[in-house]
Amino acid sequence: MSAIAPPATAPVTTRQAARKQHAPGARRRLVGKILVSALGIVAAVVWVFPVYWMVLSAFTPAAYLRRSTPEFLPMHATWSNFSRVMTGDSFLSALRMSLAITLLTLVVVLAFAFLAALAISRWRFRGRKSFILAVLFIQMLPAEGLFIAQYKMLSSANLLNSVIGVSVLYVAAIIPFTVWMLRGFVAGVPAELEEAAMVDGLSRTQAFLRITFPLLAPGLVASGVYAFLQAWNEFTVALVALPSETSQTLPIWLRSFLAASANRGVDWGQVMAASTLIAIPVIVFFLFVQGRMTSGLVSGAVKG
Repeated sequence: MSAIAPPATAPVTTRQAARKQHAPGARRRLVGKILVSALGIVAAVVWVFPVYWMVLSAFTPAAYLRRSTPEFLPMHATWSNFSRVMTGDSFLSALRMSLAITLLTLVVVLAFAFLAALAISRWRFRGRKSFILAVLFIQMLPAEGLFIAQYKMLSSANLLNSVIGVSVLYVAAIIPFTVWMLRGFVAGVPAELEEAAMVDGLSRTQAFLRITFPLLAPGLVASGVYAFLQAWNEFTVALVALPSETSQTLPIWLRSFLAASANRGVDWGQVMAASTLIAIPVIVFFLFVQGRMTSGLVSGAVKG
């Protein structure tokens, strides 16, 4: 007798049964993804809305801002708030002061923090652990407890109301955490890469510049973003070190601008326009650095 072949529909029936068995689990996973996506969208809207409202108010005339019913679309957009702020007496001088202090602080912090991170990550020397503990201890000191000493120090050195004086204080406040941040990036790059390059004929400096430094580019960029934001948005130290009204950074200028407008009734359109102008350099800097951060990560992956 010949063997009876199984029916041709058996595999199809088995696949259909498997699909029916896994269908509830697939539906649950789909529902979970939809809920997570919905929560993410809600969180993004909640986070973005204050920024959107600031920009919208900056383009809205004061008469419409005082209405009891708010407008959520730019129905009466105007540039008058921006023009009044930018044509003021002290905005451009405050902008130049903030840019000078921030850029100087950024360069000095990255240079010294990078060298310090290399030293404590790659070399063993006497006092290394004490130096690391000192970096952590300095981070715990409240800034308010140093204001009197900082003011007296700058006053005795004739550095009040100067770019150099404020930059020195900013560097001292920002560099400890930057050293700790860069230390993690430096420790994550194996020293064996440099040693292998030196075996191939490169000097230690060439091996560092060609192999290690490209791998550390993302860390430098991330630390630079942190240092830039800290220096650009800093308020309390600048308030102590810049007592003159002619030497102000943008955060201090904004406070003075708000106080001056409060005497005649706060013009929230101009206040929001000033806040938007202060935020623009930070956004531009971050967008510029973001591309460098991505290219640094790709370059490091290729060389590693």
